[in-house]
Amino acid sequence: MSRAQDSSRPLVYGEHPDQVADLFLPAVEPGPRVPLVLFFHGGFWRAEHDRRHVAGFARALAAQTGCAVASVEYRRVGGGGGWPVTLSDTAEAADRLPDLAAQAAPGRVDPTRVVYAGHSAGGHLALWAALRHRVPDGAPGRTDTPPAVLGVLALAPTADLAWADELGSGRGAVAAFLGGGRAQVPDRYAAADPAPLGAPVGRTVVVHGTLDEALPVAMARRYASRAGATLHELPGCGHFDVIDPDSAAAWPVVTEALRTIVGAAAA
Repeated sequence: MSRAQDSSRPLVYGEHPDQVADLFLPAVEPGPRVPLVLFFHGGFWRAEHDRRHVAGFARALAAQTGCAVASVEYRRVGGGGGWPVTLSDTAEAADRLPDLAAQAAPGRVDPTRVVYAGHSAGGHLALWAALRHRVPDGAPGRTDTPPAVLGVLALAPTADLAWADELGSGRGAVAAFLGGGRAQVPDRYAAADPAPLGAPVGRTVVVHGTLDEALPVAMARRYASRAGATLHELPGCGHFDVIDPDSAAAWPVVTEALRTIVGAAAA
């Protein structure tokens, strides 16, 4: 595997300390500008989990696929995030980071070729970011036009917030994120839940382990069926295998899925 180069300092997309992203660049240069992956980490939107736990994954993804990868931080529950701040940060990151990455690496990053990607709760944010033109008027992050994105790579995503809340996933993480269950805050679920919003912009690929202990593979199956997404099920894999570059079962599927999204847009 070739090595990736880390940006010397985080990209700053807002005034809060958590409104930053680490940029990882493929080592090969010079050459044509490369696509950018905006990667949102998981942790059920809670402050005790930050982007540091996916640094190795992001670095390896850049090295293996030849894409630049921006590992995005955002405000989380317990650290000033939750409804609506986490969604607003996601929207701000999606809007600003492509140009910031291109400025930080002149001639290396193509800000017009962007893939949203994420794991677990970050998978939810990646899906939601590509659906911002479908959320109700007045919702945080709402856009009038579809986001300019090649597609979405969702790894073990929390793709159905209402279902995850019913399951109590992450010890009540969805209710903590949105401030209640669907019966208490239905408008927030309507604005934040990817499941009822239709197909995201571009090609959507979901990768999910059949032995996922945090979110059932059945959630991915139902979401993929509803949204017309491609689903890769990984037999015998758990929740974190999909972000493990050393997983012989998951890693080749993840990297090939990203190449497929980028290649489909170029075809």
